[in-house]
Amino acid sequence: MQRRSFLKSAAATVAITPVSSLFALDAANPYRKDIGIQLYTLRGPIGKDTAATLKAVAAAGYKQVEPYGFPKADAMIAAAKDNGLAVNSSHFEWDSAINPKDEAMSDFQKILDQAKAAGLSHLVIPFIADKNRRTLDDYKKVAENANKAAALAKKAGIQLAYHNHSFEFEPKDGGKSGYDVFIEEFSKDMMFEVDVFWVKVAGHDPVELIRKLKGRVSQLHLKDLKDGIKTPHFAGGLPADAFQELGDGVIPMGPILAAAAEAGVTHCHVEQDQSPDPLASIAQSAAHLSKL
Repeated sequence: MQRRSFLKSAAATVAITPVSSLFALDAANPYRKDIGIQLYTLRGPIGKDTAATLKAVAAAGYKQVEPYGFPKADAMIAAAKDNGLAVNSSHFEWDSAINPKDEAMSDFQKILDQAKAAGLSHLVIPFIADKNRRTLDDYKKVAENANKAAALAKKAGIQLAYHNHSFEFEPKDGGKSGYDVFIEEFSKDMMFEVDVFWVKVAGHDPVELIRKLKGRVSQLHLKDLKDGIKTPHFAGGLPADAFQELGDGVIPMGPILAAAAEAGVTHCHVEQDQSPDPLASIAQSAAHLSKL
């Protein structure tokens, strides 16, 4: 079936199929049973109608959402809860932790207070700017500040983690990468949110990395990579169709979910950075996961 036809079919299926049928999951698999969605995937629809978009997320079978831009995420969080969706984790304004304005990290402390009030148990550093990743020493400074922020988060009952792209894996001095620095330097309080797509784009095996980081991965981002994309690729500029619905690319999700269980991962979230029809795409990815 052509992709466009499948997406139309998937969207229609969501409209007529009860969630219990669409998402008839093995109760022993917490990731499929409680699958999440990173809402950046739906930034377009959310910008037009947040309430309707979150209603569609619930209809597609998702059980939790991970907002972006916290603390400026009130509308997403409210709409999620209105539709019975859990909100355990959020990406947040990362400079408050990575480039703090003072030693006390007062801006980050404010975010922690807001996160606790919102009922969040996880916060995730979603990105670091170019100025913070030019050298291995830059990465060491990021790790130092992340560790300080993680200690503050722990006091608030919140787990802090770092979400990767592919640039962290680019070899620098002596072939060492920024991600190598993070693995070495992150404290026991600082965790990883592993994005399996970007790990693959960087030329690594997501399953091997998850196993290597056993006990240090709090969450996963699940997304698929189009066949034929040349890797490793460390810069920007991937074509939009490099981002595929789960099951349409080259990253098998079954082994990743198995590795997640072995590594003690808490939550998994579907994400698709680019899609011509994101609501249909998330329905297709949910349907794929339900059949694993």
